[in-house]
Amino acid sequence: MGSHLHFAQAIGWSHVFFLLLVASWIAFYFIYRRQLQLIESQRKARQKVEAEESRVFDFLHGLGEAFSAEIRADDLHRLIVEGATRITDAHGGVLYVQQQSGSLAARFVSKDCPPLIELPPHILKQAETTPQALHSYFRLHAVESGEGLIGRVWRDQEPLLFTRQQSADGGHPSVQAESAMLAPLVYGNQSLDVLGVANGAMAPLFTEADFAIFKGIAEQSAFALYNAVIYSQAHEKKRLDLDLQVAQDIQRILLPSASPVITGYEIEGVNMPARQMSGDYYGYIKIVDHHRGIAIADVSGKGVPASLIMAMCRSTLRCLAAGNSSASDVLHKVNRQLFPDIKEDMFISMAYVVLDERSETVTLCRAGHDAPLLYSARTQTVTKLNPPGMALGIDSGDVFDRITGEFSVAMDTNDCLILYTDGVTEALDSKGMEFGLRRMIQSIQASASDGAAAIKKRLTDDLVDFIGTYPQNDDVTVIVIRKK
Repeated sequence: MGSHLHFAQAIGWSHVFFLLLVASWIAFYFIYRRQLQLIESQRKARQKVEAEESRVFDFLHGLGEAFSAEIRADDLHRLIVEGATRITDAHGGVLYVQQQSGSLAARFVSKDCPPLIELPPHILKQAETTPQALHSYFRLHAVESGEGLIGRVWRDQEPLLFTRQQSADGGHPSVQAESAMLAPLVYGNQSLDVLGVANGAMAPLFTEADFAIFKGIAEQSAFALYNAVIYSQAHEKKRLDLDLQVAQDIQRILLPSASPVITGYEIEGVNMPARQMSGDYYGYIKIVDHHRGIAIADVSGKGVPASLIMAMCRSTLRCLAAGNSSASDVLHKVNRQLFPDIKEDMFISMAYVVLDERSETVTLCRAGHDAPLLYSARTQTVTKLNPPGMALGIDSGDVFDRITGEFSVAMDTNDCLILYTDGVTEALDSKGMEFGLRRMIQSIQASASDGAAAIKKRLTDDLVDFIGTYPQNDDVTVIVIRKK
């Protein structure tokens, strides 16, 4: 009896041990399977992270490549939108830029980007039969500050994570995107553009993790766009500097390259522009037979606009002076010719002298220009010559002709007539003091006995010493006429 009991017990313990073994195998299987699942999940997560890192690297590399060579603004916009769309795995993206009017316009929209603006009812109805109407409106509609998602981000200058659920309370009901991320592109406190990516129906909603990545993309995009602007400005400045240099060379050709040879007279002239382009002009004109014309002029204003007006004035003067020995008649005709083409806020002052090689008298016509100075070799004194005259371009002709007339100047041997622009007398030193007429007269008296070239050199040297390192305020032009 006892042996049977022991046998039964042995059988029972074996059965229990077997059941425990089976249970442990099952537990181990599930634990192992769970471990495999965790490993697979970690592998997939790592692959996802690596894929995101790869997309981000490709995006940054693409931005870097964009600056290794010149890139058009449209290509950079496309690169940013497509890169942001790819990294966030969005359906599409858009980049808005500010217009001169202050509104925003879509500069680049990817093909499958759901509209991120409020769509009016008539567009929604039209889209029922013509789906393309949505994207046409999306691409062409200018967005004002505060209007829809784009305008809100632009106004508030804050990134936005939008989902359809957020519109259930009445906000943005006609926006077609199910989920969207938008950010202002700001660099150095300078607001540049607005970047957005969006998902339509049947796509997962963007998460906070996606939003964090997107904001990083926006920061890098803002940096890229800012650098593109700086690069473009530098490139444009370089091009403009080259154009200005060419224009300066052309203008230099328009000025005399050497002093003219005129029987009985010695002539010297110089032009010192305050900027790359000068609004001053001086020139020598062969009129007819023994007559020569000498002109000096100053356009109101400075730089390129003044230089263009001056080139026009030079051409007109040379054309109308040919064959005409009357100084006043020439300026009357020049004024009538130029008046229709000169803006109301501009004018030209001019002094025009006609020399007759057979005479000791010169004829002067002064059209609102600084009064020429006459140095007398006999008395060693300097006198201002103030014949009446009106500047060119102010009156159409009748008043100008009545006021502006000729004035005859008798010149003895070694007498000098000095024509100049106000850049001489109004030149400033570092203390704000003007060079003035008194210093100019002193320079003339100190050098007149040595000839026209000596007067020019002494006057310009004294002027340069007076100005020093202070920026030149105006163009300087001087002509010295000495009677032999």
